[in-house]
Amino acid sequence: MKRILVVAGVLLLSVGAVVAQQEVANQTQTTMKATGRAMGSLAPMVKGEKPYGQAVVDTALTQLQDTAKKLPTMFPESIKGLKIEGDYSSSPKVWEDKAGFAAKIESFAKVATEAKAKIKDLDSLKATVPAIGKECSGCHETFRLKNS
Repeated sequence: MKRILVVAGVLLLSVGAVVAQQEVANQTQTTMKATGRAMGSLAPMVKGEKPYGQAVVDTALTQLQDTAKKLPTMFPESIKGLKIEGDYSSSPKVWEDKAGFAAKIESFAKVATEAKAKIKDLDSLKATVPAIGKECSGCHETFRLKNS
């Protein structure tokens, strides 16, 4: 009877760990999608498809800064190789090249912080958004995989 209880306890702990890892992966995906939406709210203004709106810009930049703060802890070793629903997953390079990944995070955080101080009108938005986009896509090229 004791063995059954021990085995059941170990199984429950294992299931709990898997659920916790999946939750971390889901939170990471949610944050990255919010970041994509933030960038997506800026692009139409840059292209002249929507009028400039400082409130929209401020909301987007706040999201980018929030993402930058969370990024260093969003990819723990425990989610390495975990498949998540959606179009993209983390590349193993996130964990294989920790220094390179950390440098990308630091660079993104710097650009996001500087953007908040720089963007005050349409011209400054047009001048700054390409640098933010470059940081996003530069990281995605190396550290993100398209799910098949």
